[in-house]
Amino acid sequence: MDIVEKVKEFVFPILEERDLKLVDVELTKGKRPVLRIYIYNPEGTSIGDCEFVSRRIGAILDVEDLIPYSYELEVSSPGLNRKLKNKEEYEIFKGKDIKIVTTEPLEEGNKNKVYKGKLLGLENENVKIEEDGKIREIPYEKISKANLEF
Repeated sequence: MDIVEKVKEFVFPILEERDLKLVDVELTKGKRPVLRIYIYNPEGTSIGDCEFVSRRIGAILDVEDLIPYSYELEVSSPGLNRKLKNKEEYEIFKGKDIKIVTTEPLEEGNKNKVYKGKLLGLENENVKIEEDGKIREIPYEKISKANLEF
């Protein structure tokens, strides 16, 4: 199991204590590696949420010695116009406004590849959005880019 997956395993119980969601974990390479943990609180991610997770996961990582080199730990919210990277995020951010760009038009005779609406979630490998009062299903594999809109 790689470091990122192991960090996810350790951070889930911490997040559950405060009903927080894990959005992503990244470990950068380079002179000063950074372990970034992105969390989400449906009621609004606070600095207190980030500090709580940072202290708890930092202590666990120190004890487990999971990362065998010096690194910086960052815990933050995903940001306002963040790109969605994985299927889980389509459930985490249900109810939020989203902009989706597809790899090809979804309807014959319509060249549109950009869809904006309220995210309804992921169902049967389709991302569902409400766009102009209509429910649209966009096949997950045809999404080239998806961002939350604020």
